[in-house]
Amino acid sequence: MNKTRQIILIIDNVRSVLNVGSIFRTADAIGVSKIYLVGYTPTPLDRFGRERNDMKKSALGAEKNILWESISDSDAESLIETLKRGGFKIISLEQSGKSVNYKKIPVLDKAAIVIGNEIDGVSKKFLKVSDVIAEIPMRGKKESLNVAVATAVLLFRLFDRS
Repeated sequence: MNKTRQIILIIDNVRSVLNVGSIFRTADAIGVSKIYLVGYTPTPLDRFGRERNDMKKSALGAEKNILWESISDSDAESLIETLKRGGFKIISLEQSGKSVNYKKIPVLDKAAIVIGNEIDGVSKKFLKVSDVIAEIPMRGKKESLNVAVATAVLLFRLFDRS
């Protein structure tokens, strides 16, 4: 992987601790620099500052390898502004009338990937400020993939190019 590439992951109000742990594990595998956990997204530490055993089951230690920060929904706009000023392209993973096939997104050296809630997807506040909305086409009867699986598909497609 390109050592100068910077990948940020923004997890927007994902409910499942197991999904978040799985995303941490995938993020570690692909070389994500930092993960922002937005709103009620569970963190690797519980409200008392103790490691979460439920996350450890799916993250398998990856939660200790990646910088992470929990931010409120109200701080999301400021985060995006800071990232954009730093040269990051904002890519939301969502089905939308404005989305493009994820396979058409070029290799980027600075990208912030926004992953949304299991039911509601990426929030409108993130979609409005996204440079690109990426969609993974569904060929079967189901409309979408599990959020952790979709994250893995997108990250490896975009950043595992040798």
